[in-house]
Amino acid sequence: MSFKGKRVLVTGADGFIGSHLVDLLVQHDADVTAFVLYNSFNYWGCLEHSSSLKRVKIVTGDIRDSHYCLELTKGIEIVFHLAALIPIPYSYRAPDSFVDTNVRGTLNLCQAALDNGIERLIHTSTSEVYGTAQYLPIDEKHPLQAQSPYSASKIGADAIATSFHCSFDLPVIIARPFNSYGPRQSARAIIPTIIIQLQSGRGEIQLGDLSTSRDFTFVEDTCRGLLVLAAMKDGVGEVFNIGSNQEITVAILFDTIKEIMGRQSVAVTESVRLRPPKSEVLRLRCDGRKLEAATGFSPAISLTEGLRRTIEWFGQDQNLRLYKDIYNV
Repeated sequence: MSFKGKRVLVTGADGFIGSHLVDLLVQHDADVTAFVLYNSFNYWGCLEHSSSLKRVKIVTGDIRDSHYCLELTKGIEIVFHLAALIPIPYSYRAPDSFVDTNVRGTLNLCQAALDNGIERLIHTSTSEVYGTAQYLPIDEKHPLQAQSPYSASKIGADAIATSFHCSFDLPVIIARPFNSYGPRQSARAIIPTIIIQLQSGRGEIQLGDLSTSRDFTFVEDTCRGLLVLAAMKDGVGEVFNIGSNQEITVAILFDTIKEIMGRQSVAVTESVRLRPPKSEVLRLRCDGRKLEAATGFSPAISLTEGLRRTIEWFGQDQNLRLYKDIYNV
């Protein structure tokens, strides 16, 4: 599929992945509508740092409003649904907000997409729905485990999207990215947390559980995977993982970033950053063979290269000034 001239909607375009996806779609000459959360400051989040703004239609609203979603999807051919609440620690404090945004918001969008006859809806899930790995690598048949209110809300959102395909033939595909990282990411994520603290010159870097491992995928690879899913002929109603197919512990990740940045700091565990024991996801590693077999997709950016690009972005004063050196849930 060529995206040239395609009328594409990206929900959550003000988010980290969403803003990069908008940039990639513009590079492919798509007609992009970027949906961002309404606020009276006209602040567009991560999209503020995009170089594509002059070629994008930006609209503001709230995914929780079903009437707005119906209006939003009129005339749209492809929807990339990324709007969500995602900070896991905050989901312990405000679980109702996560259900409203992630579950009901997805319901609103699916109903609107169905009513307006969209060609394809790419619903963005998360590897957190798998919980701690019961086997490795994690394929799409792995059991789902709601180890946090956030992951429970995303399991619910995935189920809503699947139900609309099964019940009403909504042309939906569920994309399940593993841990994306890169420029513009929130300080609540582990890689920006490490970089920002190292940049401040601290001798001790405050982190959570150093033994957990994750599959870190550079954001450009995540976005390429989303585009591949939108372009594939088959796969409607199915789930596809997007990841690097590797894992690394937080401790080794810290040492890797420290080495690239040439710092001598040490990592220490701060209790406030620890999840409740049964909520902590201990290991994640993607099995991306299903997507590769269906489309030929494979990640192109190594962890070392991706970290270098991310460190370089955060190393620019105008970017670093956007972040507060405090613990961000």
